[in-house]
Amino acid sequence: MPYAAQVVAPTTAERVHSACAHADSAMLALPGLDPVPTSVHLLRQCGDMVMAVSSTSTAAGLVFGCGPNGSPAVLELTDQAPLQLRERVRALVWLRGWVHSVPAHAQRALAAAVAADHPHPALLDVGHGSTLLRLVIDSAVVADTSGAAAADREQLREARPDPFCALEAGWLQHLQADHADVIDRLARRLPHALRRGALIHPLAIDRYGVTLRVEAVEADHDIRIPFETPADDIESLSREVHALAGNPFRRGLHRI
Repeated sequence: MPYAAQVVAPTTAERVHSACAHADSAMLALPGLDPVPTSVHLLRQCGDMVMAVSSTSTAAGLVFGCGPNGSPAVLELTDQAPLQLRERVRALVWLRGWVHSVPAHAQRALAAAVAADHPHPALLDVGHGSTLLRLVIDSAVVADTSGAAAADREQLREARPDPFCALEAGWLQHLQADHADVIDRLARRLPHALRRGALIHPLAIDRYGVTLRVEAVEADHDIRIPFETPADDIESLSREVHALAGNPFRRGLHRI
């Protein structure tokens, strides 16, 4: 019996949140300046992005010189797979809005607030070699192999990152290293022509499904395989993965 389920996936705003949480690199672009890297970036629930740049960068100087009105800016973030793939980039995110300086007296307090959600070692440099800036986001665009989609500020404020976001990298690495059999069974859900002669890797996992990266000779293809039911906790996520992989005993002899 073929697998049949409604295709469900994270909303665009949820994808933005998750991609920002996964991204280990970001570049801030301001009018008339070369883009500068950020050492820290955190998309907060209020819809603003807090980021750290070098205190001596031209970007920091420009923003501090703009006063309370801030400066128009775009932050580009890169979400890369935690595996060695032919092309590691999974998604790109562009956040557009107005970037503002953070007063010197508030830098350490904001750094501590960021650390509560995102304990990054580069936060220790705030007030020394780096300074925090705040991007008030007007809109966001996320792009991957399926195309590009946009979200506005209100949608970002209402969304959350995927609940398994922080655990995903370890799970994907574990699957790749120790469970080739599971990957092979998941791959059986792909069209045979797509599997022929291709290398297949686990690319992403979230509460709605699993995404496989198919490295074919001519191109890469990212294929999403949805769960029958969205997962709410680790136990239900494990059940859904095993169900997709065709292990009937995880669901009481559920027929695939």
